[in-house]
Amino acid sequence: MDVAQQRLSQVSNHLGLTKSGRDKLLEKHPDDIVVTAALRTPITKGGKGGLKDTQPSDLLAAIFRALIARSQIDPNLVEDVAVGSVLPPGGGATEFRAAALVAGLPASTSLKALNRQCSSGLQACVDIANEIKTGMIEIGIGAGVESMSLQYGTLTTRISPSAMSEFSELLESHPEAKNCRVPMGILSEKMAKDKNISREAQDAFAASSFNKAVLAQQQGLFNEEIAPISVKWEDPKTDEVKTITVSKDDGVREGITAQGLGKLRPAFSSTGTIHAGNASQISDGAAAVLLMKRSTAERLGQTILGKYVTAAVVGTPPLLMGIGPWKAITKVYQQAGISQPDVDIFEINEAFASQCLWCANELGIPETKINPKGGAIAFGHPLGCTGARQVSTLLTELRRTGKKIGITSMCVGTGMGMAAVWVAE
Repeated sequence: MDVAQQRLSQVSNHLGLTKSGRDKLLEKHPDDIVVTAALRTPITKGGKGGLKDTQPSDLLAAIFRALIARSQIDPNLVEDVAVGSVLPPGGGATEFRAAALVAGLPASTSLKALNRQCSSGLQACVDIANEIKTGMIEIGIGAGVESMSLQYGTLTTRISPSAMSEFSELLESHPEAKNCRVPMGILSEKMAKDKNISREAQDAFAASSFNKAVLAQQQGLFNEEIAPISVKWEDPKTDEVKTITVSKDDGVREGITAQGLGKLRPAFSSTGTIHAGNASQISDGAAAVLLMKRSTAERLGQTILGKYVTAAVVGTPPLLMGIGPWKAITKVYQQAGISQPDVDIFEINEAFASQCLWCANELGIPETKINPKGGAIAFGHPLGCTGARQVSTLLTELRRTGKKIGITSMCVGTGMGMAAVWVAE
């Protein structure tokens, strides 16, 4: 910085003209990484819902088609696709590439599958954003998908490999490493106890999630982000196979109260606080986000929904997986130069009410800013899908309400957390 610039900076600071972190985020620049379309399928109940018989590749093909149709992008301009998923054998790489071709993306469009557990969908979006930022590609799609009905071990009678191999003697011999295989329900129960998160507080949080989702569904607030999908569905009562159109989340339930949830039996310990009603639902679904530079979007006449700013990923002790959002959001504040009051909406994955509630309390986030249309407790958490789903949910709600800055975040199995900052336009 030369003498003149230093003097100008000093004068600006003296006069109070220095821009705040929020003001800087709201600026528009040609090299901003923007979102021009963000869609998801409905999220449906694992083993029971409308998508229970649909392969993840078919969910992905459907959401790719919908994204291309909504954005009117020329598929030949899409250079790379990243898909986050947790359960498919081989990571889903082969069938996901095939799904892209079925959806109308050309053979010249490359694709990778990735797995960072519950943040896989967000990691896919961030990977594409970083590819664009570094000049590796111009246009790409970040996506996420999961069929827990077909590939989650406790739900399916089909032959499905475990999402985790047996731990070797070496891994089991390390006191911290062996904790990576502790089931999330059990470690979340331990965290709730250690952090003094009461059953009553968890049930109240869960009931609120359901009630917000019910109201949002009744008011049609999910309609813009959902792409209906027609699938084959086997009626479990008659074994008849029908073609149905799924157009809304089917895990959302009316009439849920904290008092009613208080009657449910704990799932992981007879004296525990976590149960089916205050934990995320096992679900199926897919989501996709189209990204490019602002200059590219303007040249192509694409509608800009918002922009990606930055992301943070952090590690935690495996048994404290649930604190991941707190740690990741704290880090992403620093990267973006903002603080809690600057953020209008937080989409924090409700893996368990206990961990989401603790993170919100530690961060001092007002309840009105968290998951205003409900979260995974109310409509489900298809593992690899959620991170991409949150982008469409967040940007749609920010635009609807005239708000600007949002954060998406989640805890991640084995002890991690991830968060990203987005700005709506």
